Order: sequence, then C-alpha cells, then structure tokens
Amino acid sequence: MKTIYKSLLAMMAAAPLLTGCIEEVVPTSGIIQEQLEGSSKATEALVWAIPGHQNQVGTISDEHWDWGLPALMHIRDLLTADMVCSNTNYRHFWYWTDISIGLGPDFLYPMFPWNWYYEQVLACNKVIAAVDSETTDPDLRFYLGTGYASRAITYLDFVGMYETWPCPEYTDGRYNTDGNDVVGLTVPIIDENTTEEQMRNNPRVDHETMFNFIYGDLDKAIEMMSSNASARPNKALPDLTVAYGAYARACLWDASFQAEVNNDAAEATRLYNEASRYANLAMAGYSVTTQDEWLSKTSGFNDSSVGSWMLAGIYTSEDDSALYPMVGWTGWVGSEHTFGYSSYRLKTYSNIAPALYNRLSNSDFRKLSFVAPEGSPLKGREPFISPDDAAENFPQPYANIKFRPGSGNETNASIGGVVDYPLMRVEEMYFIDAEATAHVNPTAGRQKLVDFIRANRNPIYTCNLTDADEIVEEIVFQKRIELWGEGRAYYDIKRLNYPIIRVYEGSTFVGDARINTKARAAWLNMCITNQEVDNNPALDGYNVPSPSDLYQRIK
Repeated sequence: MKTIYKSLLAMMAAAPLLTGCIEEVVPTSGIIQEQLEGSSKATEALVWAIPGHQNQVGTISDEHWDWGLPALMHIRDLLTADMVCSNTNYRHFWYWTDISIGLGPDFLYPMFPWNWYYEQVLACNKVIAAVDSETTDPDLRFYLGTGYASRAITYLDFVGMYETWPCPEYTDGRYNTDGNDVVGLTVPIIDENTTEEQMRNNPRVDHETMFNFIYGDLDKAIEMMSSNASARPNKALPDLTVAYGAYARACLWDASFQAEVNNDAAEATRLYNEASRYANLAMAGYSVTTQDEWLSKTSGFNDSSVGSWMLAGIYTSEDDSALYPMVGWTGWVGSEHTFGYSSYRLKTYSNIAPALYNRLSNSDFRKLSFVAPEGSPLKGREPFISPDDAAENFPQPYANIKFRPGSGNETNASIGGVVDYPLMRVEEMYFIDAEATAHVNPTAGRQKLVDFIRANRNPIYTCNLTDADEIVEEIVFQKRIELWGEGRAYYDIKRLNYPIIRVYEGSTFVGDARINTKARAAWLNMCITNQEVDNNPALDGYNVPSPSDLYQRIK
C-alpha cells in the first residue's frame, strides 16, 4: 500500500489553535477547523475532539496497523513477551513483533506513535487555549480540567515509549551513535503557547523537566475538577478520579527512574508513597470487575459501563473502525467473530504467551479468558459465545476470548465492531498500591496483593515470598494477567528492567520474533525517525540506534 508520510512540524503548523465555534456535536472520528466557525459550542466540540482522535484511522499511512490509540496499545503488547500473534500470513504488525529494521530511524514505523501522540497533544492544547484559566463557570472549568488531564495522560504514555533508559546492549554509557548520553531524555514539550519557530528548534527534554510538566498539568486538572459539580457524560472523558489515577501512574514511573537511573533511594521512596496515596484516591466510587462481568459473552471487556472502568475508548457506528472492521479493536484484538484479521476466517489471533498462561493458577477464573491447550483440566470449560464452533474455530491453544464483539455479535461488524476498550481500570490502582507499598514495605505490599487476589480472582491464592524483588515481580505478574491486552505491560517491563523472554520449551513465538534479552530490551526505547530530525535539528545527535541488529534470533 502507498504510504502517506507526514512530518510533525507540518502537521502542527497546519492546525491553528482556535477560531470560532460549532453548533453541533462533532463526530468522534475527529474535528476540522472549518467545523469550528460560527458556533457557541466550540469548547465542548474541542473537548470531544480529544476522545474522537483516539479512534482515528490513518495518522501517517493507509496501512492496516494505523488505527489510532488502540493500535498503539496493541503494538505495546506485541513488543513484550506477553502477547503472540498466531498467524504469519496476515501479521501487519510484524515490524514490531519481529523487531525489524523498520523500527530504526530511517523508517516511518516509529513515526506512528510520534505523530499520533503529538496530534493528541494538539487536541488537548486547543481546549486549554480556548478556556480562560480564571473562569468561574463550572462547565468551562471542567473542560479546562479535561484538557490538562488528557494532556498529562498523553505525555505520560508517550514518554513511556520514547524516554531512554539503560539497557545492557550499550556498554559505553552513552546509548547512541553520536557520542551523546541520551539516558533520561524524553520528547520535546509542545504546549498551547509553543510557536512554529520554537518547534523548529525543540530538543528532547530531560526526565525532571518532563515530569514537572506532567505533574503541573495534573495539579491544574485536579484543581479545576475539584471545584465544580460538572459530571462527565461518559467515560470517554477523564474526571477527578482519572486525574488521580494518572498521578499514581506518573509517580510509579518516576519512582522507578529515581531508584535505577538517579540512584536516589529517598526520592524513590517518597514517590512510591505518593503513588500509593493517589492510587487510593483514584479508587473512590469504583467496584472491581466480577467473574460474571469478566466472562460475559455479550459485554465482556467491551462495555465501559462496568463499575471498574475509569476511562475508556468508545467507538460509535460512524467511526472508521466500525465501518471498516479490518482496522479496529475487535477486528484485531477480539477472536470470536467472522470479520477482521483476528477472526474465525483469518485466525490471526492475539494469543497469551504460554509462559504467562501456564504460570497462572487453574483456580483463577481469569485463565478462562484463553483457549486451554489439550490435556488441561480447563479444556472445554472456556465460555465461548458459540461453543459448538469452538473446536473448529480455535485449533490453536492460548487464543484470547477476553475481548468480546459488541453485544456478542460474531457476524455483523456494524454491531460487533462497535465496542468500548479500556484505558484505565480500578484494578490497576490496586496493583499500583500493592507494588508501591512493596518497594517500601515488602510484607505489607505482599499482603495487599494476597487480599486483592483472594477477594476478587482466586479464593485459594497464596504468596509466601519474602524477598522484596520477588514480591514486586509477583505483583507485576498478576497485574500483567489482569491487564493483558490493554497495552500496559510494556511500561512495567521497561521501568522495572525486566528481560523479554520469548524462547523456552512450549513457546509459540516463531521466526524473527524468537528473541531473549538479558534485561530491559533496547527496542523499548523507541527511535525518532530521521524525517522528524530534519524538521527539528535540535533532535540531531540525540536519537537511539535501530534495535534490529542488536539481538540474535534463536532458531
């Protein structure tokens, strides 16, 4: 397919901040400047452009891996050892699973997250620029808080992909081919006041600068959302609890950086305590997903009204990914449908890695979200939508049935493809609390894990570990199971310096994807494409090299 290649600078410069308004609700597939002219509801329209952009197809190309935020979530999972794509004939995401040369700076694949996240930043900046920070209007304060919270969440996820952390493949302490030490460098900051001239000379900022910026946005969001009674209309928009949840994520990432890179144990401890505090604040008003909700054949992980969901992507029937299900969440991540790539027809299933599946206890109901291998006591107990078709349609074990098509409809894409996908769930907050506690007090952190799993997932769960690192690893393992397929494991594996192990007895990884790393994988530090460097010379000399040739494939 023909590739459309847009530079960040051109994209940002072509989109002015704000002129005018809109009379109607804008479609969730995006917003254009002409729609803003002459309406009294401009700010509201701009707010809805933020979640609308999440579902946008074709950020930089017409390839079938370019379908917005959910595609980036899928990419992050495929870059770990937790998810296996089962079919080599239709693996449009093979560049990421195989750590191909295409992930290097001479290719466009790293440009997809780079451009998508900056387009999302632009949508947030428009909202922030549109509202007077001194306004007392409760709706406008809520909108402004939405802009700040959304921008912080966007930068936090963006930074997690591009911030450079140490990895053993670079032994000279510099981590790039130009002799510059890039550890701790994140991405350029573009806010509502950044000019085109500034964008042309906008360097990667260091960790401290970026996190001060993120914390500042979250502080403003909390202030705006705490002082008004406006309620969000649905979970596509953040609210106060989501701002708290983002703060918990930020503190956890920051604490790991302080502990490993800055070797500042005291600051790490302070941040772990803050992560725990904010995670507990974020839990207010939510309930943990029940077994019936988890395993539902009609609404399992496709319905944001479930009491555990804090923030969600929400498709409508007008979204491109619903109209063209080959490029959408259900079409790529679900399994029980006849449309899309991960379908009964093409069988490009998103599978859990055997090592992860086999480690989970059979008494944990979450294991029923995956097709059991032959000989397993769980074989035949999986809650398929159409049990009679199960043997024919799932010849391979480990395929996920966690993410159901809309209303359980396996054949009609206009129904089955219109789903919600999770961006933040309250369960994540429990695991953040447990892990952050374990770094400071391992016994207390272990107890929080045991209490959560016994009460909500496996009543006979035990954990007798005493070593702090092993307790943390067990907490993160349970979190990886809990959030499997939701694009979060990447961040925990990167910040905790865990190896990516894909080759072992019983592994289902094939071909060039068969790579084992000693510790943090170099490919988790994403490259910046050279086209972006050409447009912003301040990035020149501060990139990371292609990860493709750093690892030997295991036959």
